[in-house]
Amino acid sequence: QVQLQESGPGLVKPSQTLSLTCTVSGGSITTSAYYWSWIRQTPGKGLERMGAIAYDGITYYSPSLKSRTSISRDTSKNQFILQLSSVTPEDTAVYYCAAYAANGRYYRDWGQGTRVTVSS
Repeated sequence: QVQLQESGPGLVKPSQTLSLTCTVSGGSITTSAYYWSWIRQTPGKGLERMGAIAYDGITYYSPSLKSRTSISRDTSKNQFILQLSSVTPEDTAVYYCAAYAANGRYYRDWGQGTRVTVSS
């Protein structure tokens, strides 16, 4: 079991870039067999997978968000980072980071989530 904690600004203006950081403890993002994932939740769409960076550094993105999504990592801090560019009010959501266990094919652990509002 690992622990995850999201951090970042709660308010972003339209057209700007949203940046969120997930800090992982209890397991290494480079040695654990996990896909380190970002998921968001809105009333209209429910839970929406955004993308992930695997333990080997390979990234995966939702086709609908790929053009403006970037996931990276800082291995020295055991963190992975979400960047979502050109945000609109439709990007207002609760954003979660989660650890997807590749061998078990399920989301093993979740952060508590952080609400991000896109508004001018």
